[in-house]
Amino acid sequence: MFKAVLGKAVVAGAAFALIPAFAATKPAETAKAASPAAKAGPAAAKTKGKATAKDKATAKAEKVDTTPGPLADFGKVDASDDVVHVANWVSYTRNNRNRDFVVIDKKHARMYVFDAKGKLKSDAPVLLGKAVGDDSAPGVGDKPLSQLKDEEKTTPAGRFLASHGRNTHGADILWIDYKAAVSMHRVIKVGDENRFERLASPEIDDNRISNGCVNVPIAFYNSVLKPSVGKKGAYVYVLPETRSVQKVFGSFDVTAKASGTQSADAKPASTQQ
Repeated sequence: MFKAVLGKAVVAGAAFALIPAFAATKPAETAKAASPAAKAGPAAAKTKGKATAKDKATAKAEKVDTTPGPLADFGKVDASDDVVHVANWVSYTRNNRNRDFVVIDKKHARMYVFDAKGKLKSDAPVLLGKAVGDDSAPGVGDKPLSQLKDEEKTTPAGRFLASHGRNTHGADILWIDYKAAVSMHRVIKVGDENRFERLASPEIDDNRISNGCVNVPIAFYNSVLKPSVGKKGAYVYVLPETRSVQKVFGSFDVTAKASGTQSADAKPASTQQ
């Protein structure tokens, strides 16, 4: 798909999804985007000094309880050590800011969706960017798919605030990083890439096929992921595969902290932006 910039005559760049082009509303916040205030345009200037209903809702959602939260509740579901570490840290430090949150394990091609209190709702396999890597190539969101090199087809690691968008066909998607044109969306048929078969396969290696977007099983997208993002968004933690989760998120072992054995180099949750 392509990211379409409203108000311009040219289609700007590849949106990394499977549907050819996107004309979606830019999300209010992503991990790499400036603050909503910094990106505000003329319309926002007219309401300067006045708190809109949306402003109040955002402020309420962002209000952080300073008391430690519970550890993540996986129920009977097994997950990798990195997933457990990050989910526990997010829930305990309330890094999700009273929102549902999603953890994407790239190494095992799996997604875990939690409610705002750290309880696992469900998990599912996903398809990811073809290339191994944790960063988006410079300007990759402004390139047409035909110009993408295989090594540029990465799913970037980091913390993102997912938001709703729509492609030019009217189908809904969930933006992870609008600037890099990376989204989460339902899996669809693309040529002879056998994406549905890849999702159903127990193998992990064949889940690396997309241009960077996260392809999600249709039923899971409709019943779990999309409702979790809801109106106020959900934080998405895409785990790295070339560096440590501690380095990417500033996370630390909260079970150790609870027992008073936190390591000296552990970083507080407030360092994560």
